[in-house]
Amino acid sequence: MMKHETSQISRRRFGKLLGAGAALVAAGPVISLAEPLRSVGNDRFTRFANTAHTDGTSTAIVRLSANENPYGPSPMALKAMTDSFNLACRYPDDHADVLIETLAKINGVNRDQILLGDGSGEILKLAAAAFTGPITTGANHPVELAPRSRGGAMPAFMPGRGKMIVADPTFEAILNHARVNQAEVVKVPLTNTFGHDVSKMLAAAQEGLIYICNPNNPTASITPKGEIRELLAKASRTTMILIDEAYYHYADSSDYESVIPLVKDHPNLIVARTFSKIYGMAGLRLGYCVAQRETIERMRPHQTWDSINIMALAAGIASVNDVEQVATGRRVNTETKKFVVGELGAMGYKTIPSQANFIMVDLRRPVMPLIGGLRQRNVQVGRLFPTLPNHMRVTIGKRPEMDMFLTAFRQVIS
Repeated sequence: MMKHETSQISRRRFGKLLGAGAALVAAGPVISLAEPLRSVGNDRFTRFANTAHTDGTSTAIVRLSANENPYGPSPMALKAMTDSFNLACRYPDDHADVLIETLAKINGVNRDQILLGDGSGEILKLAAAAFTGPITTGANHPVELAPRSRGGAMPAFMPGRGKMIVADPTFEAILNHARVNQAEVVKVPLTNTFGHDVSKMLAAAQEGLIYICNPNNPTASITPKGEIRELLAKASRTTMILIDEAYYHYADSSDYESVIPLVKDHPNLIVARTFSKIYGMAGLRLGYCVAQRETIERMRPHQTWDSINIMALAAGIASVNDVEQVATGRRVNTETKKFVVGELGAMGYKTIPSQANFIMVDLRRPVMPLIGGLRQRNVQVGRLFPTLPNHMRVTIGKRPEMDMFLTAFRQVIS
């Protein structure tokens, strides 16, 4: 079969796939830890919102350790994934194009300002590879690359150089990516309000990359929009700024904003987003970034060809077309989080004000024994964060899961 015929078949089949997803038809048999999220008035949502996960045995495992969305993907995404099975023999180029076009329209940018990733984790890795590395006089010459078998010529590869500047604590993965690239990593403590210390991060930067997770993981706190704008205004154009907005959809503070609209004025700005959180697709691995075209072209040579699979692409397109997913997910998370924070407060334990789908609880004592005690009671919470040894990170799960957490917590804290 000719190449263009294969493309036409894929596009036509994919159009039917999206149409089926848009119809909100219930998914066929799917192996899943969570039923999809729906409005409270829907019987299926009500039933599964009040059901805890299990490990396949009679023992319930409450998994509150990874900031996952316990309700899973939307029904539209589940249907799209089911219908994409017979496309598994095709490379995902055409389907990636559809998602790129959709995300470009949603974010008000050109399609060449979107780069898809195998989760936003891949975006972080690409940014570290492209923009950090040892600062030496001979390490910044372009390297010509062979053209791709699909997709045409590759831009010349420019080795990264400069420091990696991060908060302490923050999401750690990008630190190792920079170290693999032989870059110096500088950790700057958060402020006493758990925001990024913008002035100290700027002072420490030397070319390279400043990483801002906002809202921040593991603290669930935000850095105010005025301080982020100050960072962008004062940073040298030779220093790249990566804003990780993985938890953007959960933030409701008037002092928070997405910086995607600022990309047009800042060639050194990269904004990362993920489908792992509000869209419930952590296991599928899909993310993207928004940046100016020249920045995208610097990152692209570091990426594996076709790193995103067709099933994830199908689910991603269906998800952004499900108008209920974000609003309902934000609402149920907020309601359950408010309940848990209230219960902990009644016991005398404060939390860092949360703008995410998890909380950070100040236990006023070393956290490790309590983490172990909860695990013995089949409740999994976040790991130790050395700079906050008395704080426990807890993902907001379904209401029954949080009831089980609170019961176990009362037992181990006494």
